[in-house]
Amino acid sequence: MQPFYESHELHFSCTRCGRCCETAGDYYVYLSRNEATRIRVHLQLSPAWFERRYLSRLDDGERVLAAGNDERCIFLDRQGQCKIYPVRPVQCRTYPFWPEVVKSRRSWSSETARCEGINTGTAVPVEKIRRALKACTEQPD
Repeated sequence: MQPFYESHELHFSCTRCGRCCETAGDYYVYLSRNEATRIRVHLQLSPAWFERRYLSRLDDGERVLAAGNDERCIFLDRQGQCKIYPVRPVQCRTYPFWPEVVKSRRSWSSETARCEGINTGTAVPVEKIRRALKACTEQPD
C-alpha cells in the first residue's frame, strides 16, 4: 500500500503566519550539535554565550531552542521573520512534511489547525516530500 502522500496530492503554500514557530505546550525545536554550531557561527557568538542565551535541555537531555517570553521561537522577530533562516534547523526546513503529519489524510487535515497553508496553493511534488522525509529521519550529530 502506498503512503498517503504518494497516493494523494498534498497542497501547501507557506503564508508566513508564524504559527509553526510557536513553542507553547510540548512543541520544541530540536537541534543536533551541528545545527546548533551552524546557528552559533551564523550569529557570530561564543559557544558559552550561545548556549546560555539560546539553548535549553529537556529532562531527557535533548537539546532544543529556547522559547521566547511570548512562547514563540526565540529567533522569530516582531515582523514574523526568521532571524536564522539560512541556517534554520531541519525541523524548520521540512515542516509540514514530517512523517507524523503526512502519514494519513487525518493527520494532514488535523495539522490545518496549526498551519493555514496546508491545503492551499499548488500541489507539492512527491519528490520534494520524499526529500523532506529523508531529512527528518537522518539524524546528524
